[in-house]
Amino acid sequence: MSVNLTLLTVMGALYACGIYLILERSLTRVLLGLMLLANATNLLILATGGYAGLAPFFSKDTDPHAYNDPLPQALILTSIVISFAVTAFMLGIIYRAWVLARQDEIQDDVEDRRVAETPSFDAEDDAVIPVETSEFPLTMLGSDGTDVTDSVTDAAATDSAAKVKAGAKTMLAEDAALEEKPGSANVHPGPEGGVK
Repeated sequence: MSVNLTLLTVMGALYACGIYLILERSLTRVLLGLMLLANATNLLILATGGYAGLAPFFSKDTDPHAYNDPLPQALILTSIVISFAVTAFMLGIIYRAWVLARQDEIQDDVEDRRVAETPSFDAEDDAVIPVETSEFPLTMLGSDGTDVTDSVTDAAATDSAAKVKAGAKTMLAEDAALEEKPGSANVHPGPEGGVK
């Protein structure tokens, strides 16, 4: 397949101008850039279609390689319809911006600037081990698998049961573990599902 250098040069120029115009702050220039990109894409699809051939109608006497590929033509028609819809939508946005503000330039948003200045590292989300932010005590099994909490208590060393600090008050570890289970013995339901 031979490449048409003129077609590729025009396509490259259209892509370059379209990308330059899309990066502008004026909505009218963005619209022109979108239109140039759509036309450059149509040329790209046309260039990938290969040589012009015969119409793709079946005939016994015609070699199958002599037919023209209809797929690029169908893709170009689809691209034209999509670019027409995007152009109409952008024209509506430009008209609305002109009616409301008498300008078609996109202004900087204060919230966008604040988000852009926010660092990307979040200490809580990016930590290796997530920090526990719950106000409830740790009532799962300890590291040895037998205790209620990670604080190991020796029964011979102390007669008092293990206590856990929950917010401002201190409570027995067994009571704290019971609160985690369904049908807690420490919670007395009131009327209409409330707690006494």
